[in-house]
Amino acid sequence: MTTNESTVVRSVCPFDCPDTCSLNVRMENNTIVSIDGNPDHPVTQGAICNKVRNLNERVYHPDRLLHPLRRVGPKGTLEFERITWDEAYEEMTKRIKAAISDKGAETILPYSFYGNMGILNAEGMDRRFFHRLGASQLERTICNAAGSAGYNYTMGASAGIDPEDTIHSKYVLVWGCNLVSTNMHQVMYLTEARKRGAKIVHIDVHRNRTSKWADEFIPILPGTDTALALGMMHILIKEGMTDVSFLEKYTTGYEELITQAELYPPEKVSQITGIPVDVIIKLAREYGTAAPSFIRIGNGLQHHDNGGMAVRAIVCLPALTGQWGVLGGGALKGNGYYSSLNSYEIERPDLLPDRNVRSINMNRLGEALLAAEPSVDFLFVYNSNPAVVAPDQNKVRQGLLRKDLFTVVHDLFLTDTCRYADIVLPATSHFENRDLYSSYWHLYLQLHEPIIEVMGECKSNFTLFKELGMRMGFEPDIFDITEEQMIRQALDLNTPFLDGLTYEELKREGWAKMKLNRPSLFPDKIPTPSGKIELYSKAMLRAGLPPVPEYVPLQEPEVFPYLLVSGPNHSFINSTFGNQDRLKKLEKQPMADMNAEDAAARGLQHGDRVRIWNDRGQCEIVVKVANNVLPGVLVTQGLWWEHGNEGVQAINSLTSQRLSDMGGGATFFSTRVDMEKL
Repeated sequence: MTTNESTVVRSVCPFDCPDTCSLNVRMENNTIVSIDGNPDHPVTQGAICNKVRNLNERVYHPDRLLHPLRRVGPKGTLEFERITWDEAYEEMTKRIKAAISDKGAETILPYSFYGNMGILNAEGMDRRFFHRLGASQLERTICNAAGSAGYNYTMGASAGIDPEDTIHSKYVLVWGCNLVSTNMHQVMYLTEARKRGAKIVHIDVHRNRTSKWADEFIPILPGTDTALALGMMHILIKEGMTDVSFLEKYTTGYEELITQAELYPPEKVSQITGIPVDVIIKLAREYGTAAPSFIRIGNGLQHHDNGGMAVRAIVCLPALTGQWGVLGGGALKGNGYYSSLNSYEIERPDLLPDRNVRSINMNRLGEALLAAEPSVDFLFVYNSNPAVVAPDQNKVRQGLLRKDLFTVVHDLFLTDTCRYADIVLPATSHFENRDLYSSYWHLYLQLHEPIIEVMGECKSNFTLFKELGMRMGFEPDIFDITEEQMIRQALDLNTPFLDGLTYEELKREGWAKMKLNRPSLFPDKIPTPSGKIELYSKAMLRAGLPPVPEYVPLQEPEVFPYLLVSGPNHSFINSTFGNQDRLKKLEKQPMADMNAEDAAARGLQHGDRVRIWNDRGQCEIVVKVANNVLPGVLVTQGLWWEHGNEGVQAINSLTSQRLSDMGGGATFFSTRVDMEKL
């Protein structure tokens, strides 16, 4: 390629975001010079967020790890020496074999999530490797587990309507979701719906970018969403706004739900939620008389003690009004069901030598590192940064500091977790990998092929666990394969949504839409045990849960006066991008939104620095005084790195390892704290 020659190549955004955007990347001399959206993609249509527009700064960041490192200083520092991959593999295999010989393979624990959403690099060769070892299994429940469980109890599958159809919606509830920051293309579709006459209502604990974009904002007290949903049901039923014929044909348990909803009149719901009675009545009447109506259910509300039930209750609403199957009607939390791949062939759970091997919930990492029996002696971290993202940080870091714990971290940077690593391995960016990407929102699969050479000595997760498996002497026919072979295995599944999709088709076109020839899976097919939408769930009863939606208050003891919600910000994805100066400057600094009434009572002014604390930890932060939250509520945004940000402490030093009501989910937002001015 000559010096002045440039070309545009296709790529895919790899991050944990529902939009999974198609990208156009401009290259000069085999180097990325700019990133834009691909206008040819049917859903993302050339629009991308500012984070990804600056992704080349992440790829070519001066702090990018390019070779393996071994600890030479004490844990808690970043004192390492450079080593070769051979040395790293030799030490890892020696430690793995010693751990198995000493106490058994259960003393080995993988810790990962979706720092890269590629099927191969997030849940492919790594799963095979740890299954073959017989290592402890990780319950990856930190994000959407509670809400998915609640949704599935009602509807039977993580499926909603095709987001492309939401341009036809006439009344939209955006519930617990900051769409402008976390699902920008849903904003595009709903903006078109609004041009066609739709009204958009945002229900959330925090007035944010989405609140300003919506037609109406309804602030709600954290963890009370179930009560609001039941209050809406009370009014819908009492005022005859339910679709009786739909309910008779497609649901079970309506009579039981009537009895339950009777317990939630508007006056009671107002006391629980902080929403005025007249607003609750107006909301229910508008929703009940509009069609098609659509509910976009966010991730935020499920991060409570009662998060699963909240989602279950909300998703009952479209059934009461008969919106499923109507173009532009229904709900959407996630659409992963449509793009399900052959996970058995990808992950090979049959390799487990003991099907009864223990599993450890990732939200209880601190507890596992400090108290598990047998002890966790080898921790392998990839696609995650637990020293910032895991709850109850003081216990997590106390566990990571154990001298007898051997920790390996595979990442692009020396994250806060690397402070506790014995070996750090350099990871590729997704631009250097071949992988397959699905969306948990839109219905397109996308093939990604590498567009730049592997930088330095970096390796992908796929290559790392493939080579480590071969070093362990594992079966070549299972481990010594190519990315293309695993992608073909992933596609080898007989479902109507894949409909015979081939690797060749993806390679030729770049993407393919899952076959959904109606507005949603529902109501023609409802994959619950009864074959109907389960307003009453026998499965929940067997699991010891209320079989109809029921409001249960948060479990955090009311020792401290404020409820803390630690949500995402606009420029980071969890802790990803937290080391990029351009994006940090846009976010300025960690801040806690506080109601002006609360601030006045404490003698606080906007910009004051405060100490927030509870019995798990403390942190210092600046308060933002405004009526963006209800009294008694504090909201922080973003997971900031401590490394490179003097004076910043991880907000998760305050959050609990307590699990949600169902699904083993995290309860980040059910946190109580106190504060004082510094």
